Amino acid sequence: MASPDQSLTQSTDNSSRLLQFFVDEKPGTGEVTAINDNIFWVRMSLPMKGLDHINLYFLRDGDSWVVVDTGIGSKDSMAIWQDVFDNHMEGMPVSRVIVTHLHPDHSGLAGWMCRKFGAPLLMTRDEYFLCRLMAADTGNPAPREGIEFYEHAGFTDDQIENYKMRFGGFGKAISAMPHGYQRLQDGQSLTIDGREWRIIVGAGHSPEHACLWCPEMNVCITGDQLLPNISSNVSVWPTEPECNPLEYWISSCKKLKKELPEDTLICPAHGIPFKGAHRRLDKLIYHHERALERLYDYCKKPMLATEVYSVLFRTKITDGNRLMAVGESIAHLNCLMRRGKMTRRINDAGHYTYKSTPPR
Repeated sequence: MASPDQSLTQSTDNSSRLLQFFVDEKPGTGEVTAINDNIFWVRMSLPMKGLDHINLYFLRDGDSWVVVDTGIGSKDSMAIWQDVFDNHMEGMPVSRVIVTHLHPDHSGLAGWMCRKFGAPLLMTRDEYFLCRLMAADTGNPAPREGIEFYEHAGFTDDQIENYKMRFGGFGKAISAMPHGYQRLQDGQSLTIDGREWRIIVGAGHSPEHACLWCPEMNVCITGDQLLPNISSNVSVWPTEPECNPLEYWISSCKKLKKELPEDTLICPAHGIPFKGAHRRLDKLIYHHERALERLYDYCKKPMLATEVYSVLFRTKITDGNRLMAVGESIAHLNCLMRRGKMTRRINDAGHYTYKSTPPR
């Protein structure tokens, strides 16, 4: 299946040609690369189609280490971390575990690592509690609200059954989260190895995604909030069907552009670290604004959320990526509704239909 980190609307991007990459070739799985004397990058594999890796980072902090994101909850990831602990951490323990956001490839081994070292977990509030809430759904049947959400979107009976079958798998990809955490907040500063790291919170891909920027070293660990080659998934989910995550995402891109210098070294969760943040952020904003324009033009007559895929996606929609596809479609439709450019009605079949409003 597709990764929850990867948007279907854009798989690759020519703007990456304008970026200055930290290395020419991607490291191998489990390989540790020094960003500088204080920051180290380890690349891990992911068992997902279309996005096969994640970048994780560990930062020197005096006589200990701070880990930023932990990888998916699998034995393979544990084995790679054990090699890092034994051969790259100089016999020093992990003193803090920071998770940028809730998705399993980022939070998957947080609980395991915190228990192993007796280290605290640091996350934003929305990410921590939503992660625990979703893990609590593991093994439960699909809720009525979720079934109705996808029925309104236009799913067939077979597609609803596929949703029911897939529901509740989140907790299988993460180790049990700690029952307490330390809250990260926008504008907060952490001290790591005597240097200030500022927390910049974005939204859209997830509700309260934390980035870590060190002005002294001019390095920012951005998780999925800023990636060099792909656009992060921005979707509406049944837990908050009227949400407008795409507007949050666009606003967050503008916020990052305002806060980060253009020559900041971006350490992303996927792809190779790079410089050229402003150009990349401009491209991400442009990409979604163009998609909104195409969608507005397409919906001159009423359309279901499941009927607009061809306008937004180049990827073939299958059972493996259908939930993401309809989630991204609804995110774009909700954004146009909030901007006053789209109306929504419910038809005789119980499906939501969307129609563009005439320009004033």
